[in-house]
Amino acid sequence: QVHLVESGGGLVQPGGSLRLSCAASGRPVNNYAMGWFRQAPGQEREFVAAISRSGGSIYYADSVKGRFTISRDNAKDTAYLQMNNLKPEDTAAYYCAASVYRGVVVTTSGYDYWGQGTQVTVSS
Repeated sequence: QVHLVESGGGLVQPGGSLRLSCAASGRPVNNYAMGWFRQAPGQEREFVAAISRSGGSIYYADSVKGRFTISRDNAKDTAYLQMNNLKPEDTAAYYCAASVYRGVVVTTSGYDYWGQGTQVTVSS
């Protein structure tokens, strides 16, 4: 079992940047594919980005492609989400997740473990 803790959220102006981190403990993160999801109030949790166990395969939601970058450092048991050119519609609670599958996973049902979330608010 793995325990996930997100950090790095906050308030940022439109056009700004944030880097979210997801620290894993309990089992090495290289046992899992990793993903980021977000959920705005009153909306369903939606896929943002995913990365395979090795980091060789990556997939993004169309809404963040070209602005967000997912990465992982297996030596540090940490996954990251670099978010650039943030927009007000990016405002949400962001969650990282771990899947026992080897490749990229884009559905919430494909993930086995979830963090508690970190809030990102984009506003002037």
